Amino acid sequence: MPEEKAKLLLNVFDGTRQPINPDVNMLITLRDGTPKVVYSGYQHGPSIPFSVPFYNNFGDNYAVIVSANHHKDAGFHPVHVDEDEEQILDLMLLPNHTRFDFSAASWEALGDTHSDLRDLFAAGADAAAAEARYNQLMNHEPAALACLLNVSTAMAQVELEQGSPLDYLKQLIWEGHSIKQDRFFAYAEKSLLDDVRQAAQQGDFAPELFPNLFHPGATVSYKQKQFGEANLQLSFHANDLVEIGDDEYMKVEADIDYYDDPLAHAILEVIPNHFKGPTDPIAAYVLRWIAGRHAGVPEFEPPYTIEAAAG
Repeated sequence: MPEEKAKLLLNVFDGTRQPINPDVNMLITLRDGTPKVVYSGYQHGPSIPFSVPFYNNFGDNYAVIVSANHHKDAGFHPVHVDEDEEQILDLMLLPNHTRFDFSAASWEALGDTHSDLRDLFAAGADAAAAEARYNQLMNHEPAALACLLNVSTAMAQVELEQGSPLDYLKQLIWEGHSIKQDRFFAYAEKSLLDDVRQAAQQGDFAPELFPNLFHPGATVSYKQKQFGEANLQLSFHANDLVEIGDDEYMKVEADIDYYDDPLAHAILEVIPNHFKGPTDPIAAYVLRWIAGRHAGVPEFEPPYTIEAAAG
């Protein structure tokens, strides 16, 4: 056993992005990179400090798993510890039964806090019709609205030549249930594809092989490389063009991928979802929030939260 120690601080949050209630009794499991369990025990949060073995090799890549009764498990790997600096890990622990709280995403609230986003949602319709179709989505397809807010928030955090990908979108495609719980479709300036290709040359995105396999109709697809999971993916339908006003726009498909590794994507997300349904926006919300906190980038804060529901 090594004599050296490293410090690890675990912070646990709930679906409202606030520190978890200290009454929640959590089972914390820490595995080193060998992998060996170096700690397993019950703790109350929201912040729990640990002193763990330091090996100065692959053994320092820890896995942290948090479990609690009536909650979904949460975890992260790898958490690389160092003897010279405390490693901080923020995780989100959700109850088994949840509900969306869209109070910050009402049509009126968006006008005050996310006016650019509401303008995009309203594009292509008069004021009354735009509000009606948005409320229809909120009331009857809440998972689809959660996806729309997840993905648009992720898009707003990406910088391209002319701004974020949102700045290239002309209007969403609302017809034919094109806003789904795992993706949405929109018409965008054709320069979006050029600028994403440029970002790929700089290492910020990577092309996906056989895009039509996972995104029917797509001619090319690029996935963000910033995180190990929950990256933004933009798939372009270059043969699907439409004239809006005096300009021509291209159909684009936007989603959040669970996994960075293409094989993991195929095995862990696409294949199970073929039988169990599409990507869960709640899982995307949690994974993107954790990934952002771990990477030290601006917090992922879509205008809704996830709360406990009676179950």
